[in-house]
Parts: sequence; C-alpha cells; structure tokens
Amino acid sequence: MRVKVKNGNVDSALRLFKRKIAESNVLFDYREKEYHEKRTTKRQKKKAAAKVRERKRQEKQAQNPFGLK
Repeated sequence: MRVKVKNGNVDSALRLFKRKIAESNVLFDYREKEYHEKRTTKRQKKKAAAKVRERKRQEKQAQNPFGLK
C-alpha cells in the first residue's frame, strides 16, 4: 500500500495510510492469522459473538417495541 507525501507533510500522509489500513482490514487479517486457532474454537467464538449481537438487538427492540423514534 502506498501513500504519497505531499510538500513534506508526513503527518497527513501517515493519517491517510492509517485510514487506508483500517478500511482494508489488513491489520485485522494479520492479527487473525498470527496464531493458529482450532476450528472448534473459531466456531465457539463465532457463536458467542452471534449471541451477543442477538441479545443486543433484542434489548434495543425491547426499549422501542414499535420502531418509533
């Protein structure tokens, strides 16, 4: 990934580089593949994350049952 430094402004180039890295999920992929993880462990984490998301969705729905603002 390349970012051009314009007029010697390294700070703005660094900011742009960090934004590009965050948007492309390169860092996330690297951290995910840093250590080997068993398939069962991956499934367990995925299932736990789904439960958290569903609980959060249900709590939000309970606060506003008819979808009114």
